[in-house]
Amino acid sequence: MDLLNEEKEVLLNLLHFILAAYGMTFIIVYGKIFEDIRPKKDYTKKWNTLWNCPLCTGFWVGVFLMMLSPFTELFTYERSLINALVLGCISAGTSYLISVLVDDFGLRLSSRSGGEHVDD
Repeated sequence: MDLLNEEKEVLLNLLHFILAAYGMTFIIVYGKIFEDIRPKKDYTKKWNTLWNCPLCTGFWVGVFLMMLSPFTELFTYERSLINALVLGCISAGTSYLISVLVDDFGLRLSSRSGGEHVDD
């Protein structure tokens, strides 16, 4: 029974991490609070891409949250290079996935044929 509780705690830590990462990523990429300091979208400049892309921003948010891990009780991860890489990738992937599935009005239910990219 103790093993089951440990597994639940690990999954709950991961859920808290994912939700915190998505929230921070969403605020940085889309929030009005950063509107004045966020560079305009210009994909020819890599620095601008970082601030306008949930995948890019999500990675660095994950690394940042891993560094904050010792100071919070929501999730605890050991500070290491491997954990930074893994948690950065988890944060990037889930932040991007959630941002593709959800917008300000709820779930995105529109379909686009042909697989073409539309920049909203």
